[in-house]
Amino acid sequence: MGKLALAAKITHVPSMYLSELPGPRQGFRQAAIDGHYEISRRCRELGVDTIVVFDTHWLVNANYHVLCGPHFKGVYTSNELPHFISNMEYEFPGNTALGQLLAAECNRFNVETMAHHATTLGPEYGTLVPMRYMNQDQHFKVVSVSALCTSHYLADSARLGWAMRKAVEEHYDGTVAFLASGSLSHRFAQNGQAPDFATKVWSPFLETLDHRVVKMWENAEWEEFCGMLPEYAAKGHGEGFMHDTAMLLGALGWSKYDGKADVVTPYFGSSGTGQINAIFPVTPQDGAAIPAAQAANPAAVVSTSRL
Repeated sequence: MGKLALAAKITHVPSMYLSELPGPRQGFRQAAIDGHYEISRRCRELGVDTIVVFDTHWLVNANYHVLCGPHFKGVYTSNELPHFISNMEYEFPGNTALGQLLAAECNRFNVETMAHHATTLGPEYGTLVPMRYMNQDQHFKVVSVSALCTSHYLADSARLGWAMRKAVEEHYDGTVAFLASGSLSHRFAQNGQAPDFATKVWSPFLETLDHRVVKMWENAEWEEFCGMLPEYAAKGHGEGFMHDTAMLLGALGWSKYDGKADVVTPYFGSSGTGQINAIFPVTPQDGAAIPAAQAANPAAVVSTSRL
């Protein structure tokens, strides 16, 4: 019925908002902002009606959660970096029906997921920053998915991504984009050193690792990348433990995915972290490589503990 038309790994660095404001940093994140404009342009060309964001700033300790209120409006200040994002206004429509379909299909795939529409819960800045540049005219409906998952298996996140694709393709009458909103390496600069690392990555090791990963994406080395993702998430300080990336790749077919990443904002450093905007072409997949549900299967917890 429906279609997953676009998938992307995106940055949401708060310095993008800071880059708008008068001062010494004005304009220094224009490349990242332009990347968001390009992703928005492609979504519009493809007829996307709803953007689903896997948000690594939405921390959850149990279950997966989908925020699908009918409308979102407010003024946001980051509790993490209030000197970067302060009193930022936002407004966009939600998509309750799609959010409920996504959660229901995840549960059918044995990945325990809850949808929230009648709630005072608001989006986090992993959703708000991209929507500021992609959706200023409120053209797209928006659904946010928790992706800072503290007690979850990457295998289940991959399976969630695939289940959400199936929900769109089999139960939704519309066209959707999935965005994994999070960095590559996410090792922040030490307190007091952040200004020195405003445009740098924390260490040569992490920067080299990130560049190798981007090359793997561009070369379609997906079996190798999926195999190393658990260690990359840990040793590479992946943001949100890389659950957003697992969700995105699950939606794309996991290790059998055969597309090549299209980098629209080249890799850059920000406060010590490694960032990118990259589009992943959606290709036909049968789901054969999608991991089995792990939390719902105690035997799998033992046999695939690395995930």
